[in-house]
Amino acid sequence: MDAADDPNASHASELAELEPRRGYLLALVVLIGALILVFMAWNGAREREFVTAQSEFVARANEITSRLEQPMIDYELVARGGASLFASVARPTAAQWQAFVESMRIQPRFPGMVGLGFAGYVPSAGLDDLQLQWRRSGYGLLEVRPHGLRPVYGPILYLAPRSEENVAAIGFDMYSESVRRAAMEAALDSGQPRLSGPVELIQDVGEQKVGMLLFLPVYEGGGVPATRLARRKAIQGWSYVPIRLEPYLEGALGSDFRQTRFRIYDSGDGVERLLFSSHLRGGKPAFVHSAALEQYGRSWRIEYESPPLAEAAPRLQTLENLLALGLFACLLLYGIALVLAHTESRAHTIAMRMTEDYRRSEQRFRVAMQYSAIGKALLGSDGAIVEANPSLGAIVGREPKDLIGERFDSLFEDDEPGLGGAGGSTDSHGVHRTTRRLHREGGMPRHAQLTYAPVPGNVGQDIVGLVQVEDVTERLRAEARVHALNRTLEARVAMRTRELSQANQELEAFAYSISHDLRAPLRAIDGFSRTLAERYESSLDDTGRGYLSRVRRAASRMGELIDALLKMSRLSRSELKLERVDLSRMAGEIVEELRMGDSPRSVETVIAPGLQVVGDAALLRNLLGNLIGNAWKFTRECADARIEFGVEEDAEGTFEFFVRDNGAGFAQKYVDKLFRPFQRLHSEGQFAGHGIGLASVKRIVERHGGMIRAEGAEGEGAAFYFTLPGEGRH
Repeated sequence: MDAADDPNASHASELAELEPRRGYLLALVVLIGALILVFMAWNGAREREFVTAQSEFVARANEITSRLEQPMIDYELVARGGASLFASVARPTAAQWQAFVESMRIQPRFPGMVGLGFAGYVPSAGLDDLQLQWRRSGYGLLEVRPHGLRPVYGPILYLAPRSEENVAAIGFDMYSESVRRAAMEAALDSGQPRLSGPVELIQDVGEQKVGMLLFLPVYEGGGVPATRLARRKAIQGWSYVPIRLEPYLEGALGSDFRQTRFRIYDSGDGVERLLFSSHLRGGKPAFVHSAALEQYGRSWRIEYESPPLAEAAPRLQTLENLLALGLFACLLLYGIALVLAHTESRAHTIAMRMTEDYRRSEQRFRVAMQYSAIGKALLGSDGAIVEANPSLGAIVGREPKDLIGERFDSLFEDDEPGLGGAGGSTDSHGVHRTTRRLHREGGMPRHAQLTYAPVPGNVGQDIVGLVQVEDVTERLRAEARVHALNRTLEARVAMRTRELSQANQELEAFAYSISHDLRAPLRAIDGFSRTLAERYESSLDDTGRGYLSRVRRAASRMGELIDALLKMSRLSRSELKLERVDLSRMAGEIVEELRMGDSPRSVETVIAPGLQVVGDAALLRNLLGNLIGNAWKFTRECADARIEFGVEEDAEGTFEFFVRDNGAGFAQKYVDKLFRPFQRLHSEGQFAGHGIGLASVKRIVERHGGMIRAEGAEGEGAAFYFTLPGEGRH
């Protein structure tokens, strides 16, 4: 009976197939439940944040509305100050009014207020008396405008501070204009200050600016009569304050004026007009709020707009991020649930794979032990051999099975301890290497290189290490032969070095003695030729005197060449005195010396600052003196001579110093002759010299461990590059 016919097996198979499906269903339920919870939490938090942002916007709008009331109260107090002046003085003069206004310093204290003025209440019959009184007071002719006959006039009589625009407003009949007249009559009848509707101030004609006027009635006696009829009889005029709307709003709101989106509508006379609209632009506002404000008989409606939702409620963006994080967490939980659904089957698969891997690993180890050409043995904790391979048996001359149980140290003739001993070396991984003398059955002792490595054994096995044994007898013998040959070679090298040193010393002594011995005949040639020229000059013809002059010049040049040879010999003999040398300062001193010796010339010199090296100061001065002196000499025929000293970094990252000029130059194919003694690429008539300077430069550079090279072109200048120890720049 097979499994297909067994009902129990069939049921178990169905359960086995159903178990993963339950895991997937559970993962789906977890995902849906987590998504529902995340969306509910996010929506609730979003609603709360929205309501909070809206409440903050409304509170801020109400605060701004309340701030708009305070400046108008200050304007009322200023107007009452003007009315009180009429209570103390029956008819103040223009000078008194001006002094009173200046004492209050209204313009810096009250932004938006143009000034403080007084408009008289003048019936038609009293206009002539007013003009006559005005002339008697020394104010000149009072021109009431606009012209025409009206029952009542309300001309501006006083307006301070005294400015050009305020002086021009004197005489304007405000009672002739309907909006102003409505506010003036309302103030007259009520005895209280009244604010006009939007008007264009006399001071702002043609400028398209919105203004207002706050009127306060002034009665005879200073008080406010009880009845309307009495107030009509006692009225003298109005103390009034002209106000520019936008500066008034900016002064009231401060920095919030430029950051708030709002509009103000005036509806004091039943018709709603737009007074002001902020200039802010933006997207669709998130919130809108309307507030009412009563301003001295005028009804203002203020509409506030918030910025777009992203700016009005910035924390909503954080909630959006939290929503994304919540969705990610839901997906993460779903992924974890899917992983758990696969865990059981994967665990079984991994266990089977690990068992097979262990079997293969054990097999590989056995093959490596059995067929390795290097002897190997597993050691127990007591140092006895647990297992040995055939190669180890061949090295010691015994069968591998005979070695099992024997102490590993007994196979060697020396007494050095094995694993963990003091001989040899041990690295950071605990691997110990040493060389010992091996006792081989039936043969001569041999040397073996041992490598001890700690290895763990299986559970229950007493194995602590693996030792590899390699016969290195022949290698050690070869090394001994090489060492003996090296010792012989060192002796021969030392002998050749002594011979070469003696030869160099002899050559230097020869050059030195030759240089000194040649001076005596040179002095004799020069002395006798000078005597011959002095005593027998009259006996010689021009040709003879020319020959004699050539002899003396040749003797002088021979002396200079001898001096150059002596200098070169000193360069090789002198001991280097190393110190830090500032090449930039040294080059500057050399250039100054050349300028002093050749003052008529104008040469542009460029010296890089801060170039320092470690070397012999005297030799380095000789080096720079030769290179810069050559550049100075070979630029003699250039109208715009230029000499540059600096440092460059080549493609390999090495710093090279250079001395570059734009003088006569040289052909690049002759560059190998430049650094040879007495080799010259120009004739003596063109450029004087001994041909020894660049050879000295090369010796100085090489004595400092550097290198020198040259680049040039005929008629285009030359450049000498050399390396020295130390930093290229400080």
